[in-house]
Amino acid sequence: MIPIKTKAAASLYATMSISFWGISFVSTKAVLDTLDPYTLLVLRFAIGALFLLMLLLVKGDRLTIPMKYLPHLIILGVLGVFIHQVIQATALLTIDASSAGWMISFSPVFTVILSMMFLHEKMTLPKAVGMIIAITGVLMVTTARSGQSIGFAVNIGYILMILSTLNWAVYSVLLKKLRIELPSLVITFYMSLLGFSLTIPFLIRNRGWESISLLSNVEWAHLIFLGVFVSGIAYWYWAKSLEVLDASKVSMFLYLEPVMTLIAAIILLHEKIVFISIMGGVIIIIGVVIVNGQMISILHRFLWRKR
Repeated sequence: MIPIKTKAAASLYATMSISFWGISFVSTKAVLDTLDPYTLLVLRFAIGALFLLMLLLVKGDRLTIPMKYLPHLIILGVLGVFIHQVIQATALLTIDASSAGWMISFSPVFTVILSMMFLHEKMTLPKAVGMIIAITGVLMVTTARSGQSIGFAVNIGYILMILSTLNWAVYSVLLKKLRIELPSLVITFYMSLLGFSLTIPFLIRNRGWESISLLSNVEWAHLIFLGVFVSGIAYWYWAKSLEVLDASKVSMFLYLEPVMTLIAAIILLHEKIVFISIMGGVIIIIGVVIVNGQMISILHRFLWRKR
């Protein structure tokens, strides 16, 4: 039985991670005006890896890892760091930050689908209804900015964000199931270091160093935030929360991400509030809650109290 205090701490870690990730869409969008996605990621991973290395040295944790965990770390680093961040940064070239935040809340639906495929969980009527509702919300968000009727969105940015949510579901399930017996801080450091190493060839190809000198002080502040708090602390705290809570439970905290993104986008990027986009985001969250069985338990407790 996991103590309540331990669960509460894990929930706090997940909440902080989601808060940082929600703001990250805004910071990424702000820096993409000057840097290409790969140059941005090289700098972000470099700052993150350096910060995590300093933490490890201060804490006195060992940097050596058993060779049997090396393939696991490579898989997690490629999926959860390199591919995930490249997809999101590329998507933000064509869509606004607040829409990206709403889209990422769709990830728990993919977590349920993967659980049915690999953990043999059954499809139920509430899950099917919830998935339909969530998909409807996604279509509302993707068409809100273009003024089209609800339907398939041509904008490649939205398609990439859908792929990003699927990729994150795979990453979260693997991080839980691989059971790497290493401190979460060590795991996060090597994943950030791997992300930095994988993006260097793209920096060289794009001659990204030429645009670094063009960064303003505000853009450097966004980069430091992305490196320290998003690539460093957020990934570390997410791994710590998964050490205690189930992957499906941790994924529920993704509901908070679009709210943080929306607030940050309005304050920092002065994005306009589109009513249908917000309604679509709310519908996504309702659908995901139903898919994960939370809505039924909430209604049950409500009705039971009434009695």
